[in-house]
Amino acid sequence: MGQILPEVLREGGPPIGGRRPEQPPRRTLHRSAVALAGVPMFVGFSPKHLNRLAAESDELGLAAGQTIVREGDPGEALFVVLEGQAKIVRAGKRVGTVIPGDFFGELSALDGGPRTASVIAETPVRVLRLFRRTLTRLMNDEPQVTLKLMDGIARRIREVDRAT
Repeated sequence: MGQILPEVLREGGPPIGGRRPEQPPRRTLHRSAVALAGVPMFVGFSPKHLNRLAAESDELGLAAGQTIVREGDPGEALFVVLEGQAKIVRAGKRVGTVIPGDFFGELSALDGGPRTASVIAETPVRVLRLFRRTLTRLMNDEPQVTLKLMDGIARRIREVDRAT
């Protein structure tokens, strides 16, 4: 089952601060597909495949101070930051920051393993969430996507390796 986030505010959910925003943000398929296209493991995916993933993703809003993912918890999704800023904490120490366009959780989206770090919102944050089961379904339905995904993962590993 998917990861349950504490007190997650969904579009159309309870009003923030007791009142509804004048113009609620709208999640569009295009905006979601563009956000997913920025994830290195999806480089080379066709617009058709990105749109399919985008259609099955959801957008979450979190308040400053909320934990998006917790180190050690089982993971089932990757996240792309759409708005706001969050800190990455590993073993109680801050190790980084994510801002719009950044992503995290890709390992858990692939293997369902435990989170390697916590990510905590420092400002109000909006993220796009894509579950592992969505990726698995796409790979089962269209096996050629698996090779593109493997290329993207290899590229990401090489980037991380060069940075260390």
